[in-house]
Amino acid sequence: MSAEKRPRYGVFTLGLSRLQTLPRLLDDLQVVDMPAALWDPLDGVLAWGRKPVARRAERAARRRGLPLLRIEDGFLRSVGLGACEPPWSLVVDDQGIYYDATGPSRLESRIAAGLDEAQRQRADRLRAMWQAARLSKYNHARESAALPAGAFVLAVDQTFGDASIRCGLADARSFARMLEAALDENPGVPVVLKVHPDVIAGRKRGHFESLTAGQAGRVVLLADDMHPPALLASSRAVYAVTSQMGFEALLWGKPVRTFGMPFYAGWGLTQDELPAPERRRPVPFENLVHAALVDYPRYIDPETMQRCEPERLIEWMALQRRMRERFPPRVHALGFSRWKKPIVHAFFSGSEVDFLKRAESAPPGATLAVWGRREPGGGTPAVRGPAAAASVVRLEDGFLRSVGLGADLVRPLSWVMDRSGIYYDATRPSDLETLLQTAEFDAALLARARALRERIVATGLTKYNVGQGGWSRPAQDVRVVLVPGQVESDASLAYGAPGLRTNFGLLRAAREAAPQAHLIYKPHPDVVARLRQPGRGEGEARRFCDELVVDAPMHAMLDAADEVHVLTSLAGFEALLRGKRVVCHGQPFYAGWGLTQDAQPHPRRTRRLTLDELVAGVLILYPAYVSRSSGAFTTPERALDELLAWRAQGASRLSWRRRLLRWVLGWRKR
Repeated sequence: MSAEKRPRYGVFTLGLSRLQTLPRLLDDLQVVDMPAALWDPLDGVLAWGRKPVARRAERAARRRGLPLLRIEDGFLRSVGLGACEPPWSLVVDDQGIYYDATGPSRLESRIAAGLDEAQRQRADRLRAMWQAARLSKYNHARESAALPAGAFVLAVDQTFGDASIRCGLADARSFARMLEAALDENPGVPVVLKVHPDVIAGRKRGHFESLTAGQAGRVVLLADDMHPPALLASSRAVYAVTSQMGFEALLWGKPVRTFGMPFYAGWGLTQDELPAPERRRPVPFENLVHAALVDYPRYIDPETMQRCEPERLIEWMALQRRMRERFPPRVHALGFSRWKKPIVHAFFSGSEVDFLKRAESAPPGATLAVWGRREPGGGTPAVRGPAAAASVVRLEDGFLRSVGLGADLVRPLSWVMDRSGIYYDATRPSDLETLLQTAEFDAALLARARALRERIVATGLTKYNVGQGGWSRPAQDVRVVLVPGQVESDASLAYGAPGLRTNFGLLRAAREAAPQAHLIYKPHPDVVARLRQPGRGEGEARRFCDELVVDAPMHAMLDAADEVHVLTSLAGFEALLRGKRVVCHGQPFYAGWGLTQDAQPHPRRTRRLTLDELVAGVLILYPAYVSRSSGAFTTPERALDELLAWRAQGASRLSWRRRLLRWVLGWRKR
């Protein structure tokens, strides 16, 4: 619908007009902000629920005789709290609002409507997806807080004065009745009292500032900001006034007692203290799920900023939950430069990061994040002093990194985060090696890996995606062998090349193995850009190669070559993706699995892998990806989308500050 034909709805609340995702979630309307809304012709007015801030909008609608749409956060809102992150879903109601039991709402109409078989099945799938993803309305908190041993019931507090309490036919006394009922109806069973996240954050107050002596003996006050699924899944029953956690408890199949009239009460699915309005009649549970998760809300994809279905947002939220729980609540990062610190924060989202200059500053048992093979403790083989019991997470660039070089301070899309080693260190196991040796790759994962591999090859993507020069294969019928150079000070040669370790030596070995081939040498782009020093004897490369190619894109070289000889270069893995014969003179992460010809066999790697099994481990299961657009975790498939868009735009020009820093870093490494 064109902008001219969309109805114009005015916003009279400053906070609502600043909502970043509002225009996309209301893309069927033209949203007119103040001050234009005060005098422009309008077709309707937007109000935020029934909160006090909505009164100005209500007055404007009455004064102009215009329809009023009430909007509120959806039931699957965001990762962070409302003060930190915009909503990824909204509900839009032309009849009332879902938490106001004093009158009808669009949600009530949808719950009462019948479902066909496809809709019932979709509701069942959504319920299963919700449980598997372990979601809630907000999804920032961890599930790590201790729960009572054995059976318990859960009682849920809310913020004092919340509009859903008053509009849900309840008041402060309803919470006292809720807690007493939970205690009386479950003799001998502990009652866990869950406090609202906004109360924990200090922004609002709750309804239980103190407990009686009798209550205190059986009530476990949960003041930690704990993610609800663990509580809900472990509880025997849930007691609520109007909290959404009652609805989430139903999604977990738990008995629910209500002491107000929330949107999920009065339908025969809960045990209700209050009589239901005449409008509400018993319905199947699928009606409630489909109405609340499909029919009533609107969703937006956090990566594309386009409207989407609930399944897509659940999938995205599940990825955020999974990635944010990988590491402890606090991580200590050792020795990172100023420009890398925001990247460390992004890849450790879900954990607080403290930056240290010395390993000794970390508390005992800390988790230390370090770059590559750096040893905490200043090069010593183990952590010294107070951090002796620390675990170490080693970080490195991923295999689909960026458009531009890391040495140019171009922000990466992917990092690997390894707890046992690092992928290029063949002297000891890494998480990647263990994964490739032991993981089970199901059919769905292998199909995903195959599609990813085929798309990478079809679009010509590589790690850095640099090079603009042209190159074509020789006209004569000759075998073409490509030899990619490396930075000889690179740690992958120190820890992954037990024999040859120089580009010059690699060239000689390749020439000896293929004396009649057309041998092409491609220096490393960091060396070409003068960010790193050439290797020993690398200036004499033409003695052993037929052609030296500097600026051609790596993907074009790989596509045209018949065979690739490497020490430990990632180009060997990229050649495997393209079905090329790869000869490894070192022990890179992709060698030893039966896919390469190895001059240095690897005794630990005994499993024979298919190419798609290797791709699944290397590109899907091992790295972490962070989106350029959302700043949140993403998938390798979405990372490809962003790399393609990035490449189409061209690498951004470096600011003078980055050019200066690049020169300083390059000078230090010469």
